[in-house]
Amino acid sequence: MTQSPSRRIPWLDVLRIVACFLVVFAHSCDFFVARFDDDRTEFLSGAFWGSMTRACVPLFVMITGVLLLPAKLEMGPFYRRRLGRIIWPLILWSVVTPLLYLAYGHAEGANALYNIASFPLNFNYATTPLWYLYMLVGLYLIIPIVSPWVAQASRKDLKRFLYIWGFTLFIPYIRLLAPFCGYVGNYGDLGIFGECAWNPFGTFYYVSGFLGYIVLAYYLNKYPSGRPKKQVIFRSAALFVLGYALTFGGFVMTQKYYPTDYAYLEIPWFFTGFSVFLMTYGVFTALQTIRVTNDKTVARLNKVAMLTFGIYLCHFFIVQLGYDFVYNFIPLPAYLQIPVIAVLAFGVSAGVVWLLQKLPYHKYLIG
Repeated sequence: MTQSPSRRIPWLDVLRIVACFLVVFAHSCDFFVARFDDDRTEFLSGAFWGSMTRACVPLFVMITGVLLLPAKLEMGPFYRRRLGRIIWPLILWSVVTPLLYLAYGHAEGANALYNIASFPLNFNYATTPLWYLYMLVGLYLIIPIVSPWVAQASRKDLKRFLYIWGFTLFIPYIRLLAPFCGYVGNYGDLGIFGECAWNPFGTFYYVSGFLGYIVLAYYLNKYPSGRPKKQVIFRSAALFVLGYALTFGGFVMTQKYYPTDYAYLEIPWFFTGFSVFLMTYGVFTALQTIRVTNDKTVARLNKVAMLTFGIYLCHFFIVQLGYDFVYNFIPLPAYLQIPVIAVLAFGVSAGVVWLLQKLPYHKYLIG
């Protein structure tokens, strides 16, 4: 998610800004999605916008793939450089954010001390966005290991891996639908492809997940489409629309059968699910066609892009403030309140990060 100022790639800067805004937008929907059947209009409004934003995290991961794959440093120097940029922000925001909820008087503030003490094990509600940093540590750990293969792999070999990974995008749906087809699992466990109570590592475990997105990004960057720009954009838009229809439709349909069960409800929204992949691929390939030649525009884009990691770290609490303000004081229908909250939260978060950049040692706080 971080990028050296000396390495300016305009279309990647645009992609980072878009991905970051989509993250803020996604969290602006959560309050409304949580209404479920208590307020169907608000739920559907949240599901409508929330489904549209699901490409946010995969896009960030793909940016990592473009910038860091294959790794140009040996394992030790790579770990010191990359992990150092996220471990300190992870620690500091795991402490700061629960305290902000406590100071604000939010109900989650009552758990502040527990949330702070338990962050070495996992994130919590107050630090929800930090799940990404835990995952990103894992990607950084594996990048130097897969880099030698990526560097020497042929185009055909890369495609073979991506086809295998592509199959894993359907596994969440297979797991969801299998019981409807009569599958009862083993010993009370509904795992598939070798998963069971004593083994969570099934057949496709090692070729699944976010690793596929960084390899996909490397592939698309190394072998960009040779088609005319209009054709690329048209295909990208078609894939996004198809992916969105499957994501939104699947989310609403799943909620019908599992009204408040997040374990099932989130499946159509999985970042590593096929429908979200379609949207991600569409956005990435469309923005990949962007060409910016004006030096001032390039510099401005880079300045905004350099704020995105900090925005990601601080926005969740600011979204809470935005929701409380807009929901209580701006009389708009839910489907309009959500984008207003997102725009306000993104703008305020950017301002906060800009101010934090003035502090000494700010890299430990915002990367």
